[in-house]
Amino acid sequence: MSSRRFGTQSLMRLLGHWQQEHSRTPIWRQLADALRLLILDGRLALDTRLPGERELATSLGVSRTTISSALAHLRDAGYLESRLGSGSRITLPDSRAIPTRAVASEALDLSTAALGAGPEIFQAYTHALTALSQYLTHTGYDQAGLQPLRAAIASRYTARGLPTRPEEIMVVNGAVSGLALVLRMLTGPGDRVVVDHPTYPLAIAAIQGAACRPVGVSLPQTGWDIDGFAATLAQTAPRLAYLMPDFHNPTGRCMDSNTREAIAAIAARTRTTLVVDETMVDLWYDAPPPPPLAAFDKQANVITLGSAGKSFWGGLRLGWIRASSRTIASLTQTRDTLDLGSPLLEQLATLWLIERSNEFLPARREMLNARRRRCSELMQAHFPDWRFQQPQGGLSFWVELPDLLATQLAARAETVGIHLGTGTRFGLSGAFDRYLRMPFSLEPAELESALLRIKPLWQPLNNGGSAIKRNIV
Repeated sequence: MSSRRFGTQSLMRLLGHWQQEHSRTPIWRQLADALRLLILDGRLALDTRLPGERELATSLGVSRTTISSALAHLRDAGYLESRLGSGSRITLPDSRAIPTRAVASEALDLSTAALGAGPEIFQAYTHALTALSQYLTHTGYDQAGLQPLRAAIASRYTARGLPTRPEEIMVVNGAVSGLALVLRMLTGPGDRVVVDHPTYPLAIAAIQGAACRPVGVSLPQTGWDIDGFAATLAQTAPRLAYLMPDFHNPTGRCMDSNTREAIAAIAARTRTTLVVDETMVDLWYDAPPPPPLAAFDKQANVITLGSAGKSFWGGLRLGWIRASSRTIASLTQTRDTLDLGSPLLEQLATLWLIERSNEFLPARREMLNARRRRCSELMQAHFPDWRFQQPQGGLSFWVELPDLLATQLAARAETVGIHLGTGTRFGLSGAFDRYLRMPFSLEPAELESALLRIKPLWQPLNNGGSAIKRNIV
């Protein structure tokens, strides 16, 4: 099977502002680091063929020797495979190697916003193993999910102001799996899907993986652009819209009730299906979110995605879809082409956690709120020219840098074993190169250690620029 060729212009957009002025690092090495970052982020997919050396040199405005040296370095590190007459295609080393000069034991991941398991996870699985015995005489195949779990999830929606029956719930293998299932049922190649801009990277990947075209509606400084959303629906006639109103990833903002009502009304008027991702709904710090968006206009066609990953533990790999019973029935039929259901053990563990969530979620939020404050203090102390707003919930800050420096900083951080989440991961066509997503989910001491290692990389990159007055809300 022939590999897909990546266009030069597309690659240039992804690379962004990769070249560092007044740097002692050779240009070929800067290019190699930037390309490796794209590979590790997954934005350059495996088996993709890069443009030819001459074409790259012309487009990037560097010598062919620079291109040859950069590609040779990536080949030696196991990130490229080249064949005479066939060009270079993306590969990965046998195991993800920590970049040069980094020590594996010192590697820190600031590209992932997630928590490890708490003691309740072990208790949940212990209970699930005991409860599993009553299901062992069954086949274990159930595309809709266990009835007790569906009833528990439905009760949560009802308690939040959205009356829900168990037959309006379908258990899936995570929110992204649920989105992929919805896309498979409702879209076809070339269909447009409206998204917030920025938005969750795996949602972009799922939309593009379904051969659809994501169309971004830019988020203003605060809140959502209702007029922009309405205009985009009118101009592009999308098949559906994907939104994260509850502690949006990556900004952490929460959509207020008036905006939810307006968005639902626009969707109902234009007959646009809304896919609402509530992955972060339990991670609020200042105030709980309003009722689910689906509760604001019963005429709107709203499909809601939920997940156990952020509320409980990512290792559960369990999520759910809330929709009309007719939509759930159609999704169940569509699921035959993907899988035969979700693991019973994980469903039983999640049921136990949902039934007891009030016993440990408040403490989890309190702990994360303390980490949010500490992360804010550390960034103010060590990076006074970074701008950010206090997230209302979620697991990360959306940090604005004084210039288009995110890709360069991330490439430098990789060389000391720190993985950063650049803003370009959350945008379309290489947007947001002046932003970082900074998670506060790490232990405070671990986070401080990472930031102190980044600090000497940032200072020369910022070229000693004057500090920008911080605007913290």
